[in-house]
Amino acid sequence: MRLSPPVYLAPSCLTTMYLLSDFDFDLPPELIAQAPLPERSASRLLEVAPDRLQDRRFTDILDLLEPGDVMVFNDTRVLNARFFGVKETGGKVEVLVERVLEASTVLAQVRASKSPPPGTRLRLANSVDVTVGERHGEFFTLQFPGDAIALIEAHGRLPLPPYITHEAGEQDERRYQTVFARAPGAVAAPTAGLHFDQPLLDQLQVRGIRLAWLTLHVGAGTFQPVRTENISQHKMHAESFHIPAETAALVNEARRSGRAVVAVGTTSLRALESASQNGELQAGSDDTQIFITPGYEFRTVTRLITNFHLPKSTLMMLVSAFAGYQRIRTAYAHAIAQRYRFFSYGDAMLLDLDTHWNKQP
Repeated sequence: MRLSPPVYLAPSCLTTMYLLSDFDFDLPPELIAQAPLPERSASRLLEVAPDRLQDRRFTDILDLLEPGDVMVFNDTRVLNARFFGVKETGGKVEVLVERVLEASTVLAQVRASKSPPPGTRLRLANSVDVTVGERHGEFFTLQFPGDAIALIEAHGRLPLPPYITHEAGEQDERRYQTVFARAPGAVAAPTAGLHFDQPLLDQLQVRGIRLAWLTLHVGAGTFQPVRTENISQHKMHAESFHIPAETAALVNEARRSGRAVVAVGTTSLRALESASQNGELQAGSDDTQIFITPGYEFRTVTRLITNFHLPKSTLMMLVSAFAGYQRIRTAYAHAIAQRYRFFSYGDAMLLDLDTHWNKQP
């Protein structure tokens, strides 16, 4: 369904180096979606093709893919990773779990008036006593008294992104998870997947689109700002991922047969690209700190479904690398003018790879 005439795009061009300020833009605050739409698949979709922009409905994705294309989804599940508590001295603390390291050990951000030294005991949610371990940069290890995931799920709160101004409620408990969320371990949702409901997934399969799954546990570092104008000096946070053998086989077959590999979200893209640095996509588990900026040569992903991202964020850099810097600038200006909804609960884009700079094997 066409909502407005398409906007035609000039070819993108690549400069030798980008600065952090090159990824900035002015966003009216009222365009930051504070709540999901009543229906998951009712959002808008901006098609960013090589030569045009076109306003669509998200369900138009059924007409924009071809039989044999492979869509890769991230099935991570968001933990109730936010806690409020007190130190033994009575001082207040806020804890955001970053990742689960072992059965009873996690890596977490701890906000307090003074950084807690190793051995400090924290009482979280007036229910769970944890012990502070070593510090690793801006994070601390915390030792839980039992199974960390079970205790987190039982006593923590859902960690909505910082730009959502309300506390997580019943609606968020349902809608800030994908319908296919399976593997607990993330502290932020793979938000491109939030647009899919089960009927849409079923229709995709009826049309011959092949669905594949991977797991990348999104960390709290995804919201950390880039603090250096020279983006090459930025250090990415680490995230763990797993590529099943079935997914690797489907993706590699699609690439050999010339079908599209569609990453549903930047988290799926980062996992796929991290696991294909040596050529074909490799199954298995690993950590990734991949930092994708303009000039990166994509090895696996040829199309990307993604939401609209924060100014000056690493994800703005990623989509600029994928679709072309000028193309993304034009797309974002169009989205703002057309009043698209931004960020986690917002609308989506379908991006084609800028093949002018990315030569697929």
